[in-house]
Amino acid sequence: MIKQKEIVLPRFRRGYHLIDYIIEEELKGLLPEKGILNVFIKHTSAAITLNENADPSVRTDFESIMNKLVPEGQTWYTHTTEGDDDMPAHIKASLIGNSITIPISNGRLNTGMWQGIYLCEFRNFGGSRKLVLTVYS
Repeated sequence: MIKQKEIVLPRFRRGYHLIDYIIEEELKGLLPEKGILNVFIKHTSAAITLNENADPSVRTDFESIMNKLVPEGQTWYTHTTEGDDDMPAHIKASLIGNSITIPISNGRLNTGMWQGIYLCEFRNFGGSRKLVLTVYS
């Protein structure tokens, strides 16, 4: 059986934001005993990932590293009509990805002890973001 729900996240500032609590709240009553959850973000300038959730400095380091790998304001970018942060945001989103898959066990998301779901917002003013949550059982 497949269940699917589209949700709209609140606006987040640029950066890396733990959103487990939002996803878990939206999935209340939808999780089977065993299955798989796919989380897909419907945007090209933001991403979704699963990573360290205990130490907030991880989020700061993510931002610093990605900004060094894909800097803004480069003269070789041709896609510039939406601002200096737009093309770098597309590249960062492609590097991190637009979906994650998480096993469901005992009616709960079966993530590791130190894993959390991140919205990676790469735009200075990205707005609200849409996720598609698909549960396979």
